[in-house]
Amino acid sequence: MGASFKIICCCFILVVSSALAFSPSSALNTNIRSSPLFATVNDDESVPAAVTANDGIDSRVRRHLVLSLLATVSASAVPFAADATTSNVDSTSPTSTAELIKLLKPPLDQREYDTYELPNGLKVLLCSDPTSTSAAVGMNVHVGACSDPVEVPGLAHFCEHMLFLGTEKYPEEDSFAKFLSANGGYNNAFTDSEKTVYFFEMDGSIDKRFSEALLRFGSFFSGPLFTESATGRELNAIDSENAKNLQNDIFRLYELEKDRVNSDHPFSKFFTGNKKTLLEGTKRQGINLRNELVKFYEKYYSSNQMSLAVVAPQSLPQLRQYVSDAFGDIPNRQINAPEDKWAFNIQPYMTGKSKIPAEKTIVEIVPIQDLRQVTITWPIVFSSKEERELYRLNKPDYFVASLLGHEGAGSLLSYLKEKRWANALGASDNADLSDFVTFEVTVELTSKGLSMIDDVCEAIFSYIQMMKTTPIPDYVFDENLQLDELEWRFTTKGQPSNYVQSLVTAMDKFPPSLYIAGPRRLALLETPTKLISSDQPRTSFKSNEQRQILKAASADFIDRLTVDNSFLTVFSKSFEGQTTQTEEWYGTAYNVKPISMSALMRWKNPSQFPLFYPRKNIFIPSEKGLKVNKKPKKVDQKALTFEEKIKPIPPPTIIRDDGDEGRWTVHFKEDDRFGKPKAFLIFQLLNDKLYSSPTKAVLGMLYQQSAGDKMNEETYDARIAGLTYDSQVLPRGVRMTFGGYNCKLGSFAEKVSSKLARDLDDSLPKDEEEFERYKDNLMRSLSAFNVKEPYGHAMYYSSLIMQPRNFLYSNQQLVEALKETSLPQLVSYAKTLWASGKGEALLQGNINKKEALDIVSSIDKTLAFNTITAEQYPKRLKALPLPTRGSDQAVTRLSISEPNPSNKNAAS
Repeated sequence: MGASFKIICCCFILVVSSALAFSPSSALNTNIRSSPLFATVNDDESVPAAVTANDGIDSRVRRHLVLSLLATVSASAVPFAADATTSNVDSTSPTSTAELIKLLKPPLDQREYDTYELPNGLKVLLCSDPTSTSAAVGMNVHVGACSDPVEVPGLAHFCEHMLFLGTEKYPEEDSFAKFLSANGGYNNAFTDSEKTVYFFEMDGSIDKRFSEALLRFGSFFSGPLFTESATGRELNAIDSENAKNLQNDIFRLYELEKDRVNSDHPFSKFFTGNKKTLLEGTKRQGINLRNELVKFYEKYYSSNQMSLAVVAPQSLPQLRQYVSDAFGDIPNRQINAPEDKWAFNIQPYMTGKSKIPAEKTIVEIVPIQDLRQVTITWPIVFSSKEERELYRLNKPDYFVASLLGHEGAGSLLSYLKEKRWANALGASDNADLSDFVTFEVTVELTSKGLSMIDDVCEAIFSYIQMMKTTPIPDYVFDENLQLDELEWRFTTKGQPSNYVQSLVTAMDKFPPSLYIAGPRRLALLETPTKLISSDQPRTSFKSNEQRQILKAASADFIDRLTVDNSFLTVFSKSFEGQTTQTEEWYGTAYNVKPISMSALMRWKNPSQFPLFYPRKNIFIPSEKGLKVNKKPKKVDQKALTFEEKIKPIPPPTIIRDDGDEGRWTVHFKEDDRFGKPKAFLIFQLLNDKLYSSPTKAVLGMLYQQSAGDKMNEETYDARIAGLTYDSQVLPRGVRMTFGGYNCKLGSFAEKVSSKLARDLDDSLPKDEEEFERYKDNLMRSLSAFNVKEPYGHAMYYSSLIMQPRNFLYSNQQLVEALKETSLPQLVSYAKTLWASGKGEALLQGNINKKEALDIVSSIDKTLAFNTITAEQYPKRLKALPLPTRGSDQAVTRLSISEPNPSNKNAAS
């Protein structure tokens, strides 16, 4: 499915279009809906995709769900009325709401929580985790770039930077960073459209150090200095950050998206800021920048518009005291939410009020990377806070996106691939503000598809028409609730810094009982006026009424996906030299064209295409299949000592060894620590011939891409039901990896391995046209290397010189080899992949020894490979001694020209 991205560089965060989720390198990996660009940032209601299946993940990133629509429910209900809130608590003392509010948390989460308000109105959520030595703290200030003064674009972002540079209690500019570094920690922050989030993580095992960290952090919000000297210097950091983004397609697209918004709406502003806006612009207008910073801080940084989350090993009473000491003196300016001035008063989209017309137009953009894609965008505008809150609780966009972004038989993507117009498709929300969101469908196009955009869009509107007119069976809702609750049931702890970011964001969006569950579960309303009240995993809806609530919300959402309410964006290098306009801040070349009347009429009355709703998912595990063989060993509820931490965990044991020249060496370990009904399987054939040249390396890449694409449709249901697989051609051979709920994992692995190893016709291109499509994808992916950031290039070349020969090839070597590859070469190469080698396997998780051996035997019969001699084994990597040099010898330095001359930055 699609994606929404956030970008962070110690400062500015960006939620942007799913369109750019489909760069060539990821064109076939579309099963995850939301995937942040950098691992240090999480989505509004989630954390990085790298932290999958842990406590920071939003339900929207876990898998696709499906939608049903039949009935309608009034949107006039006030959903929070039945939920006790902190307004019921005496605000003159830091009274806990724990007795009034039951915080819903995952069943496996054994941590203790408390939520309350300080006397100054600051909302607090504490999480005590005595089993950990790490601590993390997040603060969400409910003001963002939308509140920038019109005269000073980027001021909110600049304010975020400046808060780190000295306070009244701790005036040294970098004292907080030094303190955290000395205590195994780090800090960061980001500015969004309506919020600014600050966070840090550190070793929390020493009470005195952690309490001091909170005091230092709290001083950001009670007494920042905003010194003249720091103000001047930090302008360079802002400008450097902006310059870094000038070659970033995500930022470039984002700015053009905002140019389609009503110029009177705050979302249309330039958020990042640079020297032109913060220095030159203020001087030209006679504005003192430091004075503007102070005015902005004093106007918006109020404790009653802040949310704090703390995850630490200390007890709840200790944490309550620390928080009171550190944050109790933040001034409460008794301000209203900033969006109250504009939300529901200024229309986000108005004809004739934007730089670029929105409705019924196409914007053609020249990208930096060789991207080829079309996006249809629909603004979803809310009329009231109540409507916005219901939308957040019902998540209709989630359901609709799961249908439009489905990848199984009968799906929109399946049809577009059959027509050879698309490589991938995604659907997701994008902009997320108090008064509107945008919803998008993005198609990553083939060369042929680029010339058939009207037809591609007609197919999308045909699917939408089907959703409006054809009822969806109830099993779709029921299955997706089961899948969502499975994730909730087995959610475990993740990285504390990611978690606090998720929590403070949710505290701004959900009532107290849903601070944890709100971003992570579906069907948050039991009735139109009552929130869910149990944290126990559900296997079905509590009532038909609950299902009907979601159907009604989804039906209303789908009704808004009209032709008249949409606009298009197309990315292609083919527009180069043919554009007539240039975007102000990033210099993006683009055209604006009206959509032809003939196309509009086709889309309003689309033809019927062979499109269908998802079939029943046979891979969803049954309750019986979720049985855990061994319960986790009971451990003391305390953090491990250093000695306990470094004590090695017993490794897997060898349960089958056929000898040096035999078939298999099998490693096995049954889970007795995590207590989850999941397993992990790795099978690989050692063979030193498969990666022995750049040509073979690119043939391996083509095979992986082709096999993954060809098998996508029939493995999709398994993937959304929690089963995963991957096939890789590596320097030492070929590997298959499987994971997920163990009850159906063995049969899934056998099915996939049979397709990969035996049924080559099912995993290879069927003709030259299809082969050229995969070759084009890979070539564009390799070419994208040239426009990476300089630090990425530096890291790549440093790793390249550290690898032995035939373990890693330069990007240029791969590009040149790819140019000469052919379909007959790929077919011939694929026949050798599983033909011979030495088998190695690792099976670990909720399976016993007999089950493990049975799975290996099944895979062995499927692969039926020939064995090799010990002399034919690929060489293993060995640790190299550090080089010695005399005192008069200089360190060897490798200098390489930056592949992208348009990027003025450098790295080493």
